[in-house]
Amino acid sequence: MAKYLVVGASSGIGNALATQLSQIGHQVYATYFKNETVAANANLSFHPLNVLDENISLNFLPDTINGIVYCPGSINLKPFSRIKPEEFENDYRLQVVGAVKVIQAALPKLKDSDNASIVLFSTVAVQSGLNFHSLVAASKGAIEGLTRALAAEFAPKIRVNCIAPSLIDTPLAASLLNTDQKKEANALRHPLKRIGTATDIANMAQFLLSDKSGWITGQILHIDGGMGSIKL
Repeated sequence: MAKYLVVGASSGIGNALATQLSQIGHQVYATYFKNETVAANANLSFHPLNVLDENISLNFLPDTINGIVYCPGSINLKPFSRIKPEEFENDYRLQVVGAVKVIQAALPKLKDSDNASIVLFSTVAVQSGLNFHSLVAASKGAIEGLTRALAAEFAPKIRVNCIAPSLIDTPLAASLLNTDQKKEANALRHPLKRIGTATDIANMAQFLLSDKSGWITGQILHIDGGMGSIKL
């Protein structure tokens, strides 16, 4: 079975994906920043990692891995006039520079694989344009550009794709979904009339890591309940 690195797997999408992969027999090397999660089975191990450190170490990985999924992110919604320039810099370091560090550190191990895949994350807000989303949209827009550039540079050896979700019911979005009224209002904004779950997104990430997506690279896949493309 394959060996995968899931960065940011202590909760939310990362945790759902790491659990899925390990339960079907893959070896998963998962990282956490603040909250350590006990491995659910023998195929899943957790390792501390702060992607904001100047130099990061992935010495817990084996010589060869088959895929990387980079999950760290933030949702900080506020009017553009209230955002300090350093907030854009901090967000970019977490969501873009952190991904660059991880990919560069693990690249030799990916190149030794016969079927390597990188999965990154964007947001529906990049291509839809949503109020108060300038901070996250700026960083995730860079991720979409990075996805396509790396897909071109790494082909045909390594596939690189990106998932762009809408609002997902995870701890990261807790402040946006902390009442029944907020949950209902956000569900109704989507053509499918529900909020996405971590499993919805983990299912797509698992597909992009697998041989079943062997002819897919350089794509931004909108798993968003139809919000990004359907107007009702």
